[in-house]
Amino acid sequence: MLDTSKNSILVSIAVNHQICFTGVEMSKQSRKFKVPDELANLYDFANSLDVRHFTHHGVQHVQGDELGSPRELSAWMSRRGLLFTSAKITPAMFETALQLRTSVRSYLQCDPVERRNNAAARSLNQAMGLFPLVAEARSDRMALRGARDDALAGLSLVVAELYDGSVKGILDRLKMCAAEECRRVFFDRSKPATRRWCMSTLCGNRIKTRTYRERHRGVG
Repeated sequence: MLDTSKNSILVSIAVNHQICFTGVEMSKQSRKFKVPDELANLYDFANSLDVRHFTHHGVQHVQGDELGSPRELSAWMSRRGLLFTSAKITPAMFETALQLRTSVRSYLQCDPVERRNNAAARSLNQAMGLFPLVAEARSDRMALRGARDDALAGLSLVVAELYDGSVKGILDRLKMCAAEECRRVFFDRSKPATRRWCMSTLCGNRIKTRTYRERHRGVG
């Protein structure tokens, strides 16, 4: 893994409007919620698992997993320009990818001030260790590239976004919704960066309403 405790080379990312650094058009969700280009793949990867289980306007939300099998993972990576080889994703590789996602989600679930040196950070470090990054001198800049050369090589770019977002000071704005029935990862665009819910009009209101009812039920 790249040693971030020393002077390190930044990931060099050239982007166009609504184009992530892989050169692929950003997903509808990342565009809709104005996620920075340099975090688009990370945002989509974390949200490829949908564990929301609330009812909205009388309709129960249906949970889903975009990475339900090695074939689905391959298709997901291909859509985002992260599949660099025709080699198949083996069951072992598939488990490695899911472990990375689990560790990323656990890390983002922590409050930003609590992400340093806790169990989630240690788990993430272990998962990222299987997706090492290498500094590379190019004709116009220095850049980081994944050291893997197999079917999972493209996921190293997700790790690169974690690193680059941390260096640029925007990773702390990528959070997991505090509502237990949601747990959607969102980008906090508020000026003080203190949002707790992905959408205050939905998850925020549900929690506030529930808290209000419970408080008054206790008084009664």
